Amino acid sequence: MFKWKNKNRKQNLSFWDFGSVSLRTLKLMSDFFYVMILLFVMLGAGLALGYLASQIDSVKVPSKASLVSQVESLTMISKMNYADGSSISEIDTDLLRTPVAEEAISDNIKEAVIATEDENFASHNGVVPKAVFRATLASVLGLGETSGGSTLTQQLLKQQVLGDDPTFKRKSREIIYALALERYLSKDEILTDYLNVSPFGRNNRGENIAGVEEAAQGIFGVSAKDLTIPQAAYLAGLPQSPIVYSPYTADGRFKSDEDIAYGLQRQENVLYNMYRTGVLTAEEYTSYKDYDIRQDFIEPVAAETAEHDYLYYAVMEEAQEAMYAYLIERDEVSKQDLKNDETKLAYRKKALEELQQGGYTVKTTINKKVYDAMQAAVSQYGGVLDQESSQRVEVGNVLMDNKTGAILGFIGGRDYAQNQNNHAFDTARSPGSSIKPIIAYGPAIDQGLLGSASMLSNYPTTFSSGEKIMHGTDEGTAMINLQEALNTSWNIPAYWTYKLLRDQGVDVESYMTKLGYDIADYSIESLPLGGGIETTVEQQVNAYQMIANRGVYQEGYMVESITDSEGKTIYEHKENPVRVFSAATATILNQLLREPITSGGTTKFYEDLKGLNENAGTADWTGKTGTTDNYSDVWLVVSTPTATLGGWAGNDDNASLSSSSGYNYNAQYMAYLVDAIHDADPGVFSVSEKFGLDDSVVKSTVLKSTGLQAGAVSVNGRNITVGGETTTSYWAKNGAGSMTYKFAIGGTDSDYQKAWAALGGGS
Repeated sequence: MFKWKNKNRKQNLSFWDFGSVSLRTLKLMSDFFYVMILLFVMLGAGLALGYLASQIDSVKVPSKASLVSQVESLTMISKMNYADGSSISEIDTDLLRTPVAEEAISDNIKEAVIATEDENFASHNGVVPKAVFRATLASVLGLGETSGGSTLTQQLLKQQVLGDDPTFKRKSREIIYALALERYLSKDEILTDYLNVSPFGRNNRGENIAGVEEAAQGIFGVSAKDLTIPQAAYLAGLPQSPIVYSPYTADGRFKSDEDIAYGLQRQENVLYNMYRTGVLTAEEYTSYKDYDIRQDFIEPVAAETAEHDYLYYAVMEEAQEAMYAYLIERDEVSKQDLKNDETKLAYRKKALEELQQGGYTVKTTINKKVYDAMQAAVSQYGGVLDQESSQRVEVGNVLMDNKTGAILGFIGGRDYAQNQNNHAFDTARSPGSSIKPIIAYGPAIDQGLLGSASMLSNYPTTFSSGEKIMHGTDEGTAMINLQEALNTSWNIPAYWTYKLLRDQGVDVESYMTKLGYDIADYSIESLPLGGGIETTVEQQVNAYQMIANRGVYQEGYMVESITDSEGKTIYEHKENPVRVFSAATATILNQLLREPITSGGTTKFYEDLKGLNENAGTADWTGKTGTTDNYSDVWLVVSTPTATLGGWAGNDDNASLSSSSGYNYNAQYMAYLVDAIHDADPGVFSVSEKFGLDDSVVKSTVLKSTGLQAGAVSVNGRNITVGGETTTSYWAKNGAGSMTYKFAIGGTDSDYQKAWAALGGGS
């Protein structure tokens, strides 16, 4: 037994020795792993600090006048104007700020802020080196900026000058600017500026407030000079997360006890910092900590809200995009920096704040007389759309200058108070047949596959699924020319034309992308009928602007310029013409699009307009209608050589309209609208200018029956010479082809048997 035990003991010792060696090996490997991580972190930090240093070295020190002016600039009212300079509206600042002098601010709030935000404020020169290193290391590790990484001086610069995007370029400016500002201003001046500009959440009306005076008045009902220590401690905690710590909601009500608790805990932290730094004694700290600050909050009061409409918000949206682009360029933000979502969000927020508070003037392209006339027209005549409808029909319209893309006026809806959806710019719906000239006939003409007198099959046919291609209740007819296809807006010819483009490998997507369309699948067979496409009124009008502008697309815009408070232009619209169709193609299309309006085949617009305004009726009108299968959308886009007006009507819930809504009611409404626009400004739809063919158009003499040149052809084994009445066919290139058996676009063998029989060449 003893030997056995001894033997077992030896075996056990060997086992533990092996385990000990394994553990030591694992520990060494673990230590090595951590050392490697540390080395990589140090290497990364070193590279980051090196890059930061290189950025700092490239920063130009701002002048005293420039930097102090930016730091001490407070909220100024911005405004937006019509094209003639008259006012649309002041831009809501959503921020109340009342600056006060240094002596009007209690020492209590000054001591509370310093103890909490920057306890070394009195001794540093604007920057704390170890804090810079800590913030840089956090950035390398992807932790963002840690609290305490910025001095009050740096925080002031972030708020007033630099923003808070997480780029090294911005951080380098922050360091240089902070050192400079400490030389330009005294500590008291910097602290006073900080307290006058910092955000403090919401007041008892739910309004955003900045500056200690507004905070004291809006939360406690006292002046900043009269703040008690508990009140000062509460306010001092707000700037780090003002909306979270504020006691009031956006509509001015008290928050729930649970949400108010965040601000109370923050106040307690501030009081502790005041005790920790020696501002308060232990007894004072205990006493103030036990004080219930909620009893000092003033009662909520209902806030007054400004009333705006579609115009205000549409201009604001475009102006914010322009301001964002300006700030990105001004601050030299790189494409690499913009891959960071935090950077983009920070600049979008800054763009809005600049517009709201910077004293800018936004000049629009909106013609005041025309815009007012359009609003009056929809108010007075929008009701015609409701005929045979079970609900109030909505509408969206855009009026665009053909040469520039400038939006002269628009209608976002029947009544903003009832429906805030902007149906001119934001509502995307199927364009129905109004897309046919854009996606099918236009590219086919541009590629030399189609002439103005070309023939197309309108014989009954089906999609590849076997589903019949219908035109309302009609299944089709026979061979028709392109003009008839457009006048009646037949679906089958458009289907065959688009199929030809696909079969020929034509890059239809490149045409549509240039026009801003976002189409997910170009293989959808019903695409030229509006299936698989959703578009806004603005976009559809922009496409017809391109046709009216001889094939050159000018993206629609409303903001002409933005100037700062000193009159300096910081943004100005720059034209970016894009050639989509050749001039020959566009002018041929315009010739063809005249009859869909004047013939009355798909719309009574022209007849109604002449009855209302004979002078406006003499303008050279071209355009196209569009209707979806279930009559949930009706479109009409019309152009003269100078301007394009488009309109959609329908229901937001896609409920169907009556079958005559497009032909009758939308046509009548659009006629009223054109009449109102023409009366307000006769120059918009010039009656003296006419559309003409470009010199590059190729003219071919063709047979009306085939759209091709007269000549011989073999039909059912017989050689015949085809002749008859001729016409001129306009081509963008190549010209009309020679006679051939399959003379039209599309159609089956059976269709051509019928076609030649009808032409007298059958068996």
